[in-house]
Amino acid sequence: MEKTTPIGILLIGHAPLPSALLACACHVFGSDPGGVAALDVPPEGDPAQLAGAARQAVAALDAGRGVLVLTDLFGATPSNIAVQLANAPDVEVLTGMSLPMLLRALTYRGSLSLEVLVEKATAGALAGVMKIASTAPQNQTQVPGVGPSTSTTPSQDGAANALARLRDQQ
Repeated sequence: MEKTTPIGILLIGHAPLPSALLACACHVFGSDPGGVAALDVPPEGDPAQLAGAARQAVAALDAGRGVLVLTDLFGATPSNIAVQLANAPDVEVLTGMSLPMLLRALTYRGSLSLEVLVEKATAGALAGVMKIASTAPQNQTQVPGVGPSTSTTPSQDGAANALARLRDQQ
């Protein structure tokens, strides 16, 4: 097993969110990152059929290093489908799927273990929540209680830390 073989990523969520997030990631990276699949759950979808499609997608995406499953809303049908995958070997499931979470996962999936990738993806999601004061990066602040920074004002944070947070989101 080669360390550079990327971890597979499966997006499961309310239609059209998974496909839209994948399209956004392709836009940001300039191409299809490969090894990623989107499973859109329509309102009339049969959960049993969708669970089977999710299991097939996990099998197709696992290139030997596991699969990270991202889902949108805990307790809803898409996450209930994803929960059925959580006990499979080398599968991790995260809820609260967002573009910062997905971009972070895509960025690090070739060089980290699945367990560490979960931490990176979670950190990407948390760092992506900011109160925007203006367009200047030094004016961006973390939402209190969210993300790695404990500062809540630009004067406490400084431009260097704000730029570092923005870089970490990518």
